[in-house]
Amino acid sequence: MAARMSREESKALTREKLIASARNVFARLGMAGASIDRIAEEAGFSKGAFYSNFESKEEIFFELLEEVAKEDSRALAQALESVSDPESAIKAICDWARAKTRDPNVPLLLLELARKARSDEAVGKRHRQLFHEQWIAVGKLAMRILPEGSERITPLMLGGLILELTYSNATLLHDSPTSSDLIAAALHGLRDGALWHATQTDSQDE
Repeated sequence: MAARMSREESKALTREKLIASARNVFARLGMAGASIDRIAEEAGFSKGAFYSNFESKEEIFFELLEEVAKEDSRALAQALESVSDPESAIKAICDWARAKTRDPNVPLLLLELARKARSDEAVGKRHRQLFHEQWIAVGKLAMRILPEGSERITPLMLGGLILELTYSNATLLHDSPTSSDLIAAALHGLRDGALWHATQTDSQDE
């Protein structure tokens, strides 16, 4: 007989199912078209269960996006865990991006966030902070592709490049080049440029 879940475990599972439902509903219907009733119904719960976990549609939307951001950092860290050389790191980042693009919901969610942020200053401030932190976290993981002392490229810049190419809505309309192809080209170009710059700097110092 399976062990009975504790109240905390049951609540956590309910939140998880509601967030998974919200991910699909927001991507399919947009922020304006999505409703608490629909999110709860598709998760298999009542509206009361929703309000036991979230105060509003906006709250679950932001928690969903924050979870997506955490997922990105965790998955990329895992992909790079046993990688040491830059070429293998670039391949691991591209493989990670390819896996991410199999879920078309995230670019649509980000588009909804951008729309919301344009009309709500509080949302804009919160989403800027969210992505600032996410870009830095991903960029720090990816800095291993560059030679030491590559000060012209910051973790914020590198993370922003990778994530923006990964979740570009335009790539949803093209079979090729894919986000992964674009990231590979960009990262190889950045690495080659950084290596050339380092060589030039060393030559001037001699």
